[in-house]
Amino acid sequence: MTDILSSPRHEATGAFLVAALYHFVSFPRFESLQEPLLALCEANRVKGTLLLAHEGINGTIAGTDAAIGTVLGFLRAQPEFSGLEHKESRASKMPFVRMKVKLKKEIVTMGVEDIDPTRVVGTYIAPKDWNALISDPDTIVIDTRNDYETAIGVFKGAVDPKTKTFREFPEWVRQNTGLHNKPKIAMYCTGGIRCEKATAFMKQQGFDEVFHLKGGILKYLEEVSPEESLWEGACFVFDERVSVEHGLKEGNHKLCHACRQPITAEEVTSPFYEAGVSCSHCYHQRSEEDRERYRERQRQIALARKRGQEHIGG
Repeated sequence: MTDILSSPRHEATGAFLVAALYHFVSFPRFESLQEPLLALCEANRVKGTLLLAHEGINGTIAGTDAAIGTVLGFLRAQPEFSGLEHKESRASKMPFVRMKVKLKKEIVTMGVEDIDPTRVVGTYIAPKDWNALISDPDTIVIDTRNDYETAIGVFKGAVDPKTKTFREFPEWVRQNTGLHNKPKIAMYCTGGIRCEKATAFMKQQGFDEVFHLKGGILKYLEEVSPEESLWEGACFVFDERVSVEHGLKEGNHKLCHACRQPITAEEVTSPFYEAGVSCSHCYHQRSEEDRERYRERQRQIALARKRGQEHIGG
């Protein structure tokens, strides 16, 4: 893991450091951390979203190297988060509009009671060992992400559940009895957090050999060279970069702010694409009244930018 406090090179280029983090732990005092954590982030001009719950912390933040170092240092000073790990990438411009610290029932919402990754979880597989596992004919590879994420990139040969939300995943597993046909289950997601609960759920359902990619797709793209990679496409990320590729380089996707779907450069040329208003994914699912509302939002965003202000819809 990179020591962000000893990386002045990135600050010299003006790039932002993006830190993705999560940590499962019993954290009954989570509500008391909300205000001081938000105040610290705002004081250091850090933006992004952090979720706090009884089961721990999850989120992604961005800022200068020093600012992110300050926030991570504060979190690791909490006894519950002393073992907190994070993943780093870069952004050419601030990828978030504001800072939010939210209180939640779960730090990743699966909606299944009695799932506790601190007690039961799958076997972690390092990125360097992942190719061998998913190339094994005795392995079923499952992508635990949602359909708009898998649409732009997957591991070769992976099963795509085509879920709209993570809440749908448990029922998909229950209905797919064929998952028992092979002895090994290999699961992956963006940064690793969904697989913590997904593998715990699989173990609960009676699957024995359950594995997941440690650090998720982000860690794989960081550590595995394109020449050796079994990853196909780009990885969707939940910020204004939209996607990243090998080496965690910013991808070429845009985000349709009407439907939140990632769109390619080719889709931008579609007659159904209008920035902030519509794209080929949502044009026929919205009315002209809807699109006029979106156009007005875009006008307000443009006016706010001219005044040097941020707009809530930006």
